[in-house]
Amino acid sequence: MTKQTILGRVKQLAKANINALLDSAEDPQKMLDQLIRDYTNNIAEAEQAVSSTIGNLRLMEADNAEDAKAAQEWGEKALAASQRADTLRAGGDTPEADRFDNLAKVALERQLAAERQTKAATPLIKNQQEVVDQLKAGLNSMKEKLDQLKTKRDELVARSKSAEAQSRVNDALKSIDIMDPSSEVSRFEDKVRREEAKVKGAQELAASSLDAQFNDLEGLADQAEVAKRLAALKAQ
Repeated sequence: MTKQTILGRVKQLAKANINALLDSAEDPQKMLDQLIRDYTNNIAEAEQAVSSTIGNLRLMEADNAEDAKAAQEWGEKALAASQRADTLRAGGDTPEADRFDNLAKVALERQLAAERQTKAATPLIKNQQEVVDQLKAGLNSMKEKLDQLKTKRDELVARSKSAEAQSRVNDALKSIDIMDPSSEVSRFEDKVRREEAKVKGAQELAASSLDAQFNDLEGLADQAEVAKRLAALKAQ
């Protein structure tokens, strides 16, 4: 997979709207699990791409540093050859002086070639550095998104379990309502109250009958007293 493809995917996933994806999903938990797998796989691919891109950048920088060093060394050699040619020419050794001047020219040509390579590599290195920076930023965003996804998944699972538990509680409450033991207690209490009322009624009935009997006794006593008094009157 090319770095351009990786970079495009990293940018796309880093900008993904998790909430919008979940809102459109029939099963948010499955969607989250799939997103976590996708992000994990793409992060692994992106890390490989970033590592490879950084490696290429470091090679380019090393080569550029070598070219810069070579340009400096060839310049020093050109200067040394030119100074040697001047010394020889001053001493009257023109052929040898010309040879060292030619060596100086060769060194200068090599210096120019190294400088051109250094100059040509500069924008390439800059572009490669920008790609690395973008990949790193996108990779960090993807890792943050992955953490968000895991947190969201854990939250959703917890809410699902809570809803499931609440549903079981509601079902249990409904079954309790259907066969409410308190209704049986109420019926038993009503039965006891009726029995108690019967007992009280019987007691009241017994009490009223007893009162009547005592009233009858009192009536007989009154009649006996009346008869006694009547007999006393007659005796007088």
